[in-house]
Amino acid sequence: MNKIETIFDRGDDFRVIDKPRAGTEWVFAGEGMATEKIDGTNIRITVSGGKAVEVEKRRNPDREEKARGEEPGYVSAHRDDPSDKHIFRAVDGTDVQTLSDGIYPCEAIGPKIQGNPLNLLFPRCYMFTVSPILVPNVLRTYNGLRELFANFDSIYSPGNKTEGIVFHHPDGRMAKIKVKDFPKG
Repeated sequence: MNKIETIFDRGDDFRVIDKPRAGTEWVFAGEGMATEKIDGTNIRITVSGGKAVEVEKRRNPDREEKARGEEPGYVSAHRDDPSDKHIFRAVDGTDVQTLSDGIYPCEAIGPKIQGNPLNLLFPRCYMFTVSPILVPNVLRTYNGLRELFANFDSIYSPGNKTEGIVFHHPDGRMAKIKVKDFPKG
C-alpha cells in the first residue's frame, strides 16, 4: 500500500494550508466516501480458508528513504518477536472466518498500540476496506473540515477524539486529512 496523500498542501510549519494538493481534486469534487481514520498500527493480514495465515506490518521509511519520497512497504511480523506481540493480539481478537481469501490492509488498535487513543478495552483490527466507518455530511473545504475537527468525536469509539478522515474513491484511490494537520487556534 502506498502512503495515502493528504488532501491539502502544507506550509512551512508542516501544517496544511487552504490549497488542495494536486491529485486529490476528486475529493473536493465530492467523489468517494468519507470514512473515519483510526489511529493504530498499519498492518496487512493475508486470509486463507477463514484464517489469518500471514501478518505484515508497515515499515516506516528511514531518513534517506523519506528524503527520496520512498515508501518501503511491509515486512513480515513474527509471533515470537516481542515488538509484534500486540499486533498479534489484535489479529487474534479479530474474526476473519467469513472473509474471502485475500490480503486485507487494516489498523491494529487497542491497549498497548499507539497509546490506545480510543481507550479500547480489547485489541482488534479495524478492517477499513471491509467495514469502514462512514462519516456523513462532510463539508469538503478547508474551513468545513477544520470546523468539523474542532468538535469531532470518534464514531468508532464515542467520547474519544478521532484521528481524522480518509476519503475512498470507487477506483481505489485514497486521500486523508488528520485533525493534527490543521494549525492550532
